[in-house]
Amino acid sequence: MTKNLLFDLGGVIMEIDRNRAVKAFSELGMADADAFFDPYLQRGHFLQLEQGAVSPEQFRAAVRPLFASPVSDGVMDHALEQFLIGIPVERLERLKELRRAGHGVYMLSNTNMIMWNGFIATEFRKLGGDVNDYFDGIVTSFEAKVCKPDRRIFEYTVKKLGIEPAETTFFDDGEANVDAARRFGMKAELVTPANDFMTLTRL
Repeated sequence: MTKNLLFDLGGVIMEIDRNRAVKAFSELGMADADAFFDPYLQRGHFLQLEQGAVSPEQFRAAVRPLFASPVSDGVMDHALEQFLIGIPVERLERLKELRRAGHGVYMLSNTNMIMWNGFIATEFRKLGGDVNDYFDGIVTSFEAKVCKPDRRIFEYTVKKLGIEPAETTFFDDGEANVDAARRFGMKAELVTPANDFMTLTRL
């Protein structure tokens, strides 16, 4: 493995299931929840939230009229977080092992403030501490104001983290993101069920 290891979160470190979020939003009365959570690329209100273009409050206000009946902030947030299943403990332990082995360990994730400050934060507290105990640096799309696979998020990432593309391997479950990282000059690995996080990071 190379000097720097840059990981996506959802679908790599954290197990996710888009269909759970679609089901939750449908049950709240959203007519076209399947289109709301595009399986290939964020768009619309969800994209704006992940880009940090709107606040959680603005997102909820914009989405609330799409439901058949009134939905509280807490219920909406809970439905959104159904996208996330959780982080297996062995993956958290592997992140610590990689840092102890001398690798720079970083995260680059398309995510949003609702998930980040809620379920995601909780999952990284499983073994005590918090998300910052597992990474040497973190970049989120809502902070960078741009989502993968846009080249600008990779430019933002190397500048913020102080890493060189040629010394970095990027791990992502999306082919478009992997291709974008390679065009930017990084090595990149596509994470799949056959080549998952634990397999690709075996020491």
